Amino acid sequence: MSPDELRESLIGGWRLVSYEATDVGTGEVVEPFGPRPRGLITYGRDGHMAAQIMRAGRPDFRHGRLEEGLPGELAAAAAGYLAYAGTFEVPAGDTVVHRVELSLFPNWVGGAQTRIADLDGRMLRLSLPGPVRLWGALRTGVLTWERRGDGR
Repeated sequence: MSPDELRESLIGGWRLVSYEATDVGTGEVVEPFGPRPRGLITYGRDGHMAAQIMRAGRPDFRHGRLEEGLPGELAAAAAGYLAYAGTFEVPAGDTVVHRVELSLFPNWVGGAQTRIADLDGRMLRLSLPGPVRLWGALRTGVLTWERRGDGR
């Protein structure tokens, strides 16, 4: 697939199906956001993207307002959530680069998140380009997404 074809195929909204990280030494698979993560990623024709992922079943705050959240509630909410947004580019027929402008994880702001993209019908797999240290081990990471609605 050419970069232009991949870019066009990404446009629209996608729902997270799974997120798995596999230990390259032992084969152990972890699910960083649990067995039923929830998430959305969108790619716009204007070159903007946004991704949000959360652990299902996060506990509600004791009070109904964010600003009244206790430190432990705020920490638990953030630990079960990942969000970032910015622009994207497709430099190769199997690669998408997210240029991070906003992120719940401050260290990503101003950087790039590169993913290997594999499209199969209504399914999109975004993989890390190589193993990285995640959750105490050298792991690969794969997020599987399903196109939402008609995708446009």
